[in-house]
Amino acid sequence: MDELEGVLKGQKIAYFSMEVGLTSEIPTYAGGLGTLAGDAIRSSADLKLPLVAVTLISKRNYFKQQLDQNGKQSEQPREWNPEKYMTLLPNEVYVRIEGRSVKVKAWLYKYQSITGGVVPVLFLDTDFDGNTPEDREITFYLYGGNEKYRLKQEAILGFGGVRMLDALGFRVRKYHMNEGHSSLLAVELLRKNGMDAERVRELCVFTTHTPVEAGHDKFNYDLVTEVLETVDLSTLKQFGGTERLNMTLLALNLSNYVNGVAKRHQEISSKMFAGYEIHAVTNGVHSFTWTGDKYRKLYDKYLPGWAIEPELLAKVDTIPDEEIWQAHVEQKQILIDYANQAANATLCSDVFTLGFARRATEYKRPTLLFSNLDRLRTINEKGKFQVIFAGKAHPRDEGGKRLIEQIFSYGRQLKGDVEIVYLEDYSMDIAAKMVSGVDVWLNTPLRPMEASGTSGMKAAHNGVINFSVLDGWWIEGWIENLTGWAIGPHSTQSLDDENTSLKEAEDLYNKLEYVITPMFYDRHDEWIKMMKNSIGKIAYYFNSHRMMRRYVIDAYL
Repeated sequence: MDELEGVLKGQKIAYFSMEVGLTSEIPTYAGGLGTLAGDAIRSSADLKLPLVAVTLISKRNYFKQQLDQNGKQSEQPREWNPEKYMTLLPNEVYVRIEGRSVKVKAWLYKYQSITGGVVPVLFLDTDFDGNTPEDREITFYLYGGNEKYRLKQEAILGFGGVRMLDALGFRVRKYHMNEGHSSLLAVELLRKNGMDAERVRELCVFTTHTPVEAGHDKFNYDLVTEVLETVDLSTLKQFGGTERLNMTLLALNLSNYVNGVAKRHQEISSKMFAGYEIHAVTNGVHSFTWTGDKYRKLYDKYLPGWAIEPELLAKVDTIPDEEIWQAHVEQKQILIDYANQAANATLCSDVFTLGFARRATEYKRPTLLFSNLDRLRTINEKGKFQVIFAGKAHPRDEGGKRLIEQIFSYGRQLKGDVEIVYLEDYSMDIAAKMVSGVDVWLNTPLRPMEASGTSGMKAAHNGVINFSVLDGWWIEGWIENLTGWAIGPHSTQSLDDENTSLKEAEDLYNKLEYVITPMFYDRHDEWIKMMKNSIGKIAYYFNSHRMMRRYVIDAYL
């Protein structure tokens, strides 16, 4: 098969993820999980790791977000055409769903690195003649539909993915499950290996991303019996839980190597799943992808080879301060111009700018900043500031949708004092503009619910300074007044939620008023020193090259 020439040689690591974010034009991602998968693929290509990725085609996209003047979100479908970006392979495999034999084919996308490395990405698709209309839709909507729809998708990914790799002639050394959505692949491997669980464990690696009980997919066995092809229920109950099929438990029980995505997340996961050995591989981001063009040119000039060896960013002090600042000024102008046009806003590039962009959901607490509007006005009188927000709420997350409306409302109340802008239809392209264009990256999750987070790592690659609650990766990256600032008490301090939120809001305001804006406006040399620390002490380490090397050494070999 010509399309696969050159990528079938040798054993591969098969990287399974429900969503993969490669570009904004290929909208097969919803948020951090998909973006992380995309960065893992990019770094694997750069490092010439023998990886093949498997995901779903999500033809009808996650959704196009529209916001009215009050911030009310509506979801518009946005179809895209895979033919423009990838090749449909001739091979077919079948997965039995509700007693029907569902045809599955794969689109091949080859991610090519400037190093010459190539990672094939297989996008599974059921939208073909011979399948019922209902079955053709299984791969349409990322995280769409009800529980039944979700289980069907996970069957296509897990069962269909393993069968497709076999049909295409891939020899797989390890199967890496990026979150529990793909854990039915372990059931398929049990079948292939004569129900030898120990053999299957040797083949499987599992990364859990969710420190919240509700975030782990669970299905009633009545539904499992109805939807899935003939699977021995006693086997599923043995490995996936007796009450309901818990996809995380299934992956835990059939993987030899399990990891969380930050040191803190590993601690939380070890408590949630007592008795399992869970390691920590802290997430990273693809340095070249998330570094703005002005900074890329600067790093190329002073730190040649940085894109393939991000560790070189530790030598950022060799770059003159004025050039670091000039690159930032130019990146900021790109963002301000975009935001003013997109949101009909009046942002000013001379004004201190905070950025906040992530999925709009309650535990991310985007409205913590607005706990006291009078205090914000007072801070603004001393040192003017403005805020740019972005992020989609899941179509069924009513709480998340309300948060967006609240931000719009606060923006109206602060009009004339603090300019608040919310950018519509958050995407990888908008994220890249934001992480390279704001002055400070704000993050206020309800701890310990941030497994890792990666947006602050992207910001650090552009000399943007982090201001965040001590949760997820920031516990590892934070050195107060050196790499950025913490919001609220240390992660080891245990306070009740209400008390913690009050302390966090107060700390946020105090640091904004007395530490951050005065330094930005009055102590330029100190500010640039912190920008350089962001690059040299955070970006050099929190990148996906380091992350993938860790996976190779700890999990794949």
